[in-house]
Amino acid sequence: MNFIILIIKILLLLSTSSLQGYGLHKIFKFARDGGYDGLDIALNQNNHDLWNSDYIYNLSKGFGINVFSITAPKVGMDEKKVDKIMEIAIKLGVQNVTFSPPHISDKSINWYKSYLPRIKRSTNISISIQNIEQKFVFFIIPEYKNATLFEIRKITGNTTLDLSNVDHSSSMDILKAQKILGSSIKNVFLSDRHGTRTGLLPGTAGGGISYLPLESFLMKLKTSGYNGIITLKVNPKEIGAGNDEEVSENLEYIKKYYKKHFLNF
Repeated sequence: MNFIILIIKILLLLSTSSLQGYGLHKIFKFARDGGYDGLDIALNQNNHDLWNSDYIYNLSKGFGINVFSITAPKVGMDEKKVDKIMEIAIKLGVQNVTFSPPHISDKSINWYKSYLPRIKRSTNISISIQNIEQKFVFFIIPEYKNATLFEIRKITGNTTLDLSNVDHSSSMDILKAQKILGSSIKNVFLSDRHGTRTGLLPGTAGGGISYLPLESFLMKLKTSGYNGIITLKVNPKEIGAGNDEEVSENLEYIKKYYKKHFLNF
């Protein structure tokens, strides 16, 4: 009897938001030299290069680094912008596009509740909704609508779990969040957190041990058979943006941390 063994490679990506302030050319170089599997393009309204699919495509081919994921802006979304993002995603051949729940300033939420599910049914790209750490306007009005873990899972059936955005309270932590989202998780935004300090390098919040607890989360994620993407998304200051040598050292440190607590666990 012949057996076929299917080996699924988990991708470790670098989010461009982790190196905000650098040009895309330099970020591609950091990813290549650091041995990362690819990039997550974190779109924002102020960096026009991030919306230029031809430019990104040429950089990707030149550096031999694929763009596997795109993260949409958190504010100012509508159906027209969703279409533009999906055009970029198709051009670059990405596997996952992450959207946030609708912001209070969005004129309509139809792009979220109706349009995204329709897009999901017409593409093989994972259309994921990420968890947002909820803030309130005037202490009572939520900044983002329909943003609970239970609600974001219902939209397309795919989610992105941002570890720094998990509401850490007596009733919630990253292990419980993982359990709630379950197999819907297609991308994990990897970072550490200590109190209100977010976007820290993994494992650095408590002198080498995470307070989240990040190590336990990664081990549980591995044993669950997770086959999605893991994306390093940290505060640029924490990774040493502006000091190229420090950035390279931290990228190497994070790869070793990832291998120890996830890949080789």
